[in-house]
Amino acid sequence: MVNKMTTQKDKDSELLTVAEVAHILRVDSTSIRRWIKQGTLEAIVLPHKGTRMAYRIRRETLNKVMSEQTLTQEA
Repeated sequence: MVNKMTTQKDKDSELLTVAEVAHILRVDSTSIRRWIKQGTLEAIVLPHKGTRMAYRIRRETLNKVMSEQTLTQEA
């Protein structure tokens, strides 16, 4: 029997799509792609075919950006 217990480390290393991040932040996916291109949001570039770049964002990166945003809004 395999133990499928998910640790916090596993969750932090989880990779999210542009659409998933956009949904979490309640913005359009175009904004997420713009933030990645501007360097505001760190992402992994996947091999792709076609004109649109394929990205994945680590959950820990998203959590860090969200906590920084919360701190700037409180200041």
